[in-house]
Amino acid sequence: MTSDALLAAARRVLGRDRGASLDQVARAAGMSRTTVYRRFGSRDGLLRALDLEPEPEARERALAAGLDLVSRDGLARLSMDEVAAAAGISRASLYRLFPGKAALFRALVESYSPLEAVRATVERLGDRPPEEVMPEIARTAARTLAGRVGIVRTLVFEVTSASAESGEAAGQVVLPMVTTVARYLTEQMAAGRLRPMHPLLAVQSFAGPLLLHLITRGLAERMLTVDLPLEEAVTELARSWVQGMRPGEREV
Repeated sequence: MTSDALLAAARRVLGRDRGASLDQVARAAGMSRTTVYRRFGSRDGLLRALDLEPEPEARERALAAGLDLVSRDGLARLSMDEVAAAAGISRASLYRLFPGKAALFRALVESYSPLEAVRATVERLGDRPPEEVMPEIARTAARTLAGRVGIVRTLVFEVTSASAESGEAAGQVVLPMVTTVARYLTEQMAAGRLRPMHPLLAVQSFAGPLLLHLITRGLAERMLTVDLPLEEAVTELARSWVQGMRPGEREV
């Protein structure tokens, strides 16, 4: 059988069952398993020859595995081979989805952090006053991160570690969100609704208490019997920030 005929048989088999093995393709093509492996090397080699992408669920499995391993070992020690094994996909398929650790970590930040949701919130409410916008930002972030304290710690640590891989994510994912929020705050300062302050410091002074609350919330609930709903808590923190940023509130 020619390679074209083998590829045609593979398309038929994979069209019926996207998860079909190379052995199933070989049987459908009437060829030995050895011959198929000799021509394509692996199932992923066959997929490349067919110009097919990995299974849709493979990306989600890879992200979940990547998050677990980054949380355990850190990004610097992350092994892409281990991610592939944990996700149940081939190394080649993983690299087709994420060409390297930087791309994988960028996807983790995009998928599991509230950055895009926060940016979209500011874009949507950008003409509203800080009393409305900042609490909504806090609630949006809290809803995204609820029950994901481990993710919060991991992403904050890795994004601020200044490694090459995390730096790419910071530049492509974190910076646009920070820029959007900082631009909104600058406009509110210019309009006299907030007191003048370096916009980056303003973003940090807002985000810091929210992150601290999310990271320590479980401990506070267990040891200090704090029982305040998450969205109510972050709303209070945001309102406190707005109060402190009002013109004339700062002592001279």
